[in-house]
Amino acid sequence: MMRVWRLLGWSFALLLLAMPVVAVLNGWIGGERWPIRTLALTAPLKLVDEATLRGTIAPLAQGGFFAVDPGEIRAAVAALPWVDRVDVRKRWPGRLEVRLTELRPYGHWSDGRLVAEDGRLFAAPPGVAMTLPSFDAADGRVDEVLAFHREARPVLLRIGSDIRELRLSARGGWSLVTVEGIELEIGRHDALPRLSRFVRLVPELKRTSPDRVLARADLRYTNGFALVWAEAAAAPAAFSAPSPA
Repeated sequence: MMRVWRLLGWSFALLLLAMPVVAVLNGWIGGERWPIRTLALTAPLKLVDEATLRGTIAPLAQGGFFAVDPGEIRAAVAALPWVDRVDVRKRWPGRLEVRLTELRPYGHWSDGRLVAEDGRLFAAPPGVAMTLPSFDAADGRVDEVLAFHREARPVLLRIGSDIRELRLSARGGWSLVTVEGIELEIGRHDALPRLSRFVRLVPELKRTSPDRVLARADLRYTNGFALVWAEAAAAPAAFSAPSPA
């Protein structure tokens, strides 16, 4: 019987010793004595709203240094729009470091999603309006589309133009719309050389037809192009145009 009472006494003593530790770790006590005094955001923010970020973290950091759960904060921050990766660390005695990387949008995808610079597709946050190129292709061809865009864009920039829309058909045919609204049908084969050849012709077209507006160009020819002018869309002008390749 004495052994039982002795065991109960030791258990009660250990419980009394453990209770303050449990209370501190749960934030019941000690929050004022060991508070989080500094919240350090170790990344420049371009898309994530800093006020929203701090407002998300603050309620989770009120229990004091020992009670702060980095995993809980990490999950809450990761749920914010534009957040890609999050790392949360505590530094004694009262510093909380939050390092995050943002999703970097590269363009609009065909179904309303955005595509990141690394090729990942993600849902656009509500109410977002961004001036980005638009892409239309199957999801499995994202890398192919971005690679072609990165090669084709400098070609158009040589003549002061840019790509507004880029499409890759199910059969592998490329087409695009420039920022001026000119539709270019490029085709499946030798797409970049064909585009480069057309761009070299543009200054000559502007010189010889300064008052005409080009609406469409079909580049799918071995030795030339088929051009459609805005004021005479029904009568395309062909330049050495055998059957499409």
